[in-house]
Amino acid sequence: MAWALKLPLTDEVIESGLVQDFDASLSGIGQELGAGAYSMSDVLALPIFKQEESNLPPETENKILPFQYVLCAPTSPAIKLHDETLTYLNQGQSYEIRMLDNRKIGELPEITGKMVKSIIRVVFHDRRLQYTEHQQLEGWRWNRPGDRILDLGTDQDIPMSVGIIDPRANPTQLNTVEFLWDPSKRTSVFIQVHCISTEFTMRKHGGEKGVPFRIQIDTFKENESEEYTEHVHSASCQVKVFKPKGADRKQKTDREKMEKRAPQEKEKYQPSYETTILTECSPWPEVTYVSNSPSPGFNSTHNSFPVAEGNGSPSHQPEPVVQVADNLLPTATPQDAQQWLHRNRFSPFCRLFTNFSGADLLKLTREDVIQICGPADGIRLFNALKGRVVCPRLTIYVCQESQQAREHQPKHENGDAAANTFFVYHAIYLEELAASELAEKLAQLFNISPRQINQIFKQGPTGIHVLVSDEMIQNFQDEVCFVLDTMKDNTSDGYHIILK
Repeated sequence: MAWALKLPLTDEVIESGLVQDFDASLSGIGQELGAGAYSMSDVLALPIFKQEESNLPPETENKILPFQYVLCAPTSPAIKLHDETLTYLNQGQSYEIRMLDNRKIGELPEITGKMVKSIIRVVFHDRRLQYTEHQQLEGWRWNRPGDRILDLGTDQDIPMSVGIIDPRANPTQLNTVEFLWDPSKRTSVFIQVHCISTEFTMRKHGGEKGVPFRIQIDTFKENESEEYTEHVHSASCQVKVFKPKGADRKQKTDREKMEKRAPQEKEKYQPSYETTILTECSPWPEVTYVSNSPSPGFNSTHNSFPVAEGNGSPSHQPEPVVQVADNLLPTATPQDAQQWLHRNRFSPFCRLFTNFSGADLLKLTREDVIQICGPADGIRLFNALKGRVVCPRLTIYVCQESQQAREHQPKHENGDAAANTFFVYHAIYLEELAASELAEKLAQLFNISPRQINQIFKQGPTGIHVLVSDEMIQNFQDEVCFVLDTMKDNTSDGYHIILK
């Protein structure tokens, strides 16, 4: 029993023994891999040691993501280990984004064999510019009339994307494109960014640093009503956009700077990767996920415009296709109020109004809101809370007379239609006074894709067809009425629309 006899050990002896045991356990590290193979910087670069900010809930950080998006452009080598990657892009150059299905077997079975919808957008990375995004984009639109911030890539007007269906670029949203795709098939979308980072700097004296952007992709699946409104996955990456060839020069400059650094300094920086993997993020808050009608670009094609009969009772007219007012109700809970703030582009102030109900927000005076949010956003929030609707710049009324009504309606002796025949007109509200906006609104009215409308003409003197341009729309009288006629385009599946 002598082995059971233990003498009390001092703390110094215990500590010394532990240190010797720990040193012995590390003595073989790196010997099999050769000298210099073990580096503490490599250990610190492991994800478990990274203290990166995350806006995702903890339970989602370790899960396998259903999709992965890969931007085919190299990352900068001048980014420190714990910072987010940065990718340089050339203005107007087409870049491929690979849409990869990353699901395990049996995961998300409801989208197996079905399409999903993805929205790609270019947004500001800096919080300061996010607060004034609307004003920034409106200023860019004013300086670059007719241009878009984000477009789908083409090669001599031939689409380069593979596997996408019914791509759409809303003329009123210059920084977004959307499309359908099948996760089970190879899908690559090519994008072009037409704005450069220095266009949004405060002072433009030359040599200033450009602001970073974010390329974000939000993907949705169909709900029970076959509308693509249920969020599935979102991911984004940080980019800077330069004038043509500028991104290549910047990448070369960063690489040469890194080559001149000491080996110990290089260990503090990430290597440059050939592609950029978009990392998971929260869905973009400005997206309105609830829609009262399906998106016009994602319906099956029609042989003709699906409109009602040309005549009907004036007391039973269908409501015009316009944006329904999103007024905040006094009965709204704090959760409802947060969603309302998101839908109306007040996301930066959600944290300030975390515990505010609808009644609390509606009790705020104009001075209160301006003091909390600042002059620009404060006035906008106050007007939104009070439900003040801005009148459209131009209102026109359109009606499509059906062929059957034209053939069978009674006529007077002079050949005119009976005076008691009523036709249902639809109101169209225009803000941009552009032909592309009119085509978009007509497509929404008739529930077709805007790509099916090839040209819009106005019937002129002696029955001639005059092409409708932006300038012509700007000279339309307010509340002018048109009867729409459609003509099949023999060279494509589209239609020509004639305003009479």
